[in-house]
Amino acid sequence: MLEPRQIRAARALLNWSQSDLAKASSIAVSSIKNVENGITTARKDTLFQIMDAFENGGVEFLPNSGVRLKTSGIEIYEGPERFDEFYDFLYEHLEKNGGDVCVSVVDERLFSKYRKDPELHRNRMKKLVESQKITFRVLATESDFVSSYAQFKWQPRQSIIPTSFYAFGTCLALVSFAYEPAPYVILIKSGPFAEAYRRAFDILWSTTQTESNHEQKNVSGRRS
Repeated sequence: MLEPRQIRAARALLNWSQSDLAKASSIAVSSIKNVENGITTARKDTLFQIMDAFENGGVEFLPNSGVRLKTSGIEIYEGPERFDEFYDFLYEHLEKNGGDVCVSVVDERLFSKYRKDPELHRNRMKKLVESQKITFRVLATESDFVSSYAQFKWQPRQSIIPTSFYAFGTCLALVSFAYEPAPYVILIKSGPFAEAYRRAFDILWSTTQTESNHEQKNVSGRRS
């Protein structure tokens, strides 16, 4: 999550006062001061509000406490080679920031098909889940394994178009397996977009049956 020095650096890049940040994030000036000075530790939702305000202002946060002005809020990963790069970004983002990962997918099996090293991804995610840095939830229509790190729920087939989305941290990734060369990933670095998809996901999650109650015609029992 954000460090006090990152908040100060981001304000400096935008030439914002603490009052400017308070107005942009809807957080009291006194709270901003206390967080920046290390007097109090901000709650997760407070930090997300601060991050959203800065991202909307044109700042992005980097690994190793970095901060810079955005060159673009959207990145494209096209084809199998860059699909692995997307998963490297996903892991580094989650390792640094933690949080809840929400995945909605028509056919989960396509992920393994296009990853060069599916086992590496599973081991990374399992490590983060076991360390309690992240939670990982998947809404799937088709799948052929029972995950050892993710919570699965099953949704009825509503579309045959092989698409997916990942909502994690302040990022939203839209994935198409229909576009050639597949996969085609649009990564949107926007807290508000990620939160909107996460809220929609939560509504579906609360009304969808669990894996244990699902008639698993497509699940062979392979562990991931």
